[in-house]
Amino acid sequence: QVQLVESGGGLVQAGDSLTLSCVVSGRTFSAYGMGWFRQDPRKEPEFVATISPHGITTNYADSVKGRFRISRDNAKNTVYLQMNSLKPEDTATYYCAIRAAEYTTGPRPDDYSDWGQGTQVTVSS
Repeated sequence: QVQLVESGGGLVQAGDSLTLSCVVSGRTFSAYGMGWFRQDPRKEPEFVATISPHGITTNYADSVKGRFRISRDNAKNTVYLQMNSLKPEDTATYYCAIRAAEYTTGPRPDDYSDWGQGTQVTVSS
């Protein structure tokens, strides 16, 4: 059974930084691309960032490019999302997710088979 457990969310002020972590169990972590998504309750899930299985390829939503950085430590089965220069519009529940197929990557939520429980990030102005 695959489990993804996020941590690191919180309440911060605009301009602050946060780093989210997601620990994965039940899957050969190093064989799967990972993604971070976020969702405001009033909106559809939004792609944030993806990373390839060995961490060589990353992709970001335009809204976070240059401010967020996705990384992974395959020895620790963990993917990270470093968020800098946070803005109020970054407020959302952030989810990590693991791809359904090995050695793939991409921004479509439907291509991810398992998701964490989410961690709330709130940015005050």
